[in-house]
Amino acid sequence: MYNIRITEQVTRKKKPGTGVLKVLMVVFGVIFILMGIVFSRGFMLPGFLLICLYFLFDLFSQKEYEYIMEGNQFSIDVIMGKRHRKQAHELDLNKLEVVAPNWHEKVAKYRIKGGTERLPKYDYTSYDDDIPYYTMIIGEGREKIKILLDLNEEMLRAMKNLFPDKVFFA
Repeated sequence: MYNIRITEQVTRKKKPGTGVLKVLMVVFGVIFILMGIVFSRGFMLPGFLLICLYFLFDLFSQKEYEYIMEGNQFSIDVIMGKRHRKQAHELDLNKLEVVAPNWHEKVAKYRIKGGTERLPKYDYTSYDDDIPYYTMIIGEGREKIKILLDLNEEMLRAMKNLFPDKVFFA
């Protein structure tokens, strides 16, 4: 068997308006704190709460995903705010059913519209229109799940070498 370790990191594209919202939170927070200094201390609490809300929003609005393929193990980690890492999935590739582009006929029965099978779906893509994403159908525990991924060429080739009849390219 192959003894490989491939790592890929995907950064989720920020939604439009995120920057404007952050700036508004900071501006209103500073205005409330200044109003608390000049007029009444009652304005200070909303100012501090807006600044705290800014830091929380900044933490949860930045998401990155790391795919790690080591031998027959495939894991997905979610990195929030470039500081906090949480493992989302630890998968055994021996339970792999199919990996194919989202438009491929092998995953047609798992689509939302027109598909016959409904599976729990997890989206770990970058939302970038220029990057094609792949659908992975795999067993996790006792159930099958559908995972959307932005896989690079190296990881796809390694999966194709391990499971030639289950991996399809774009």
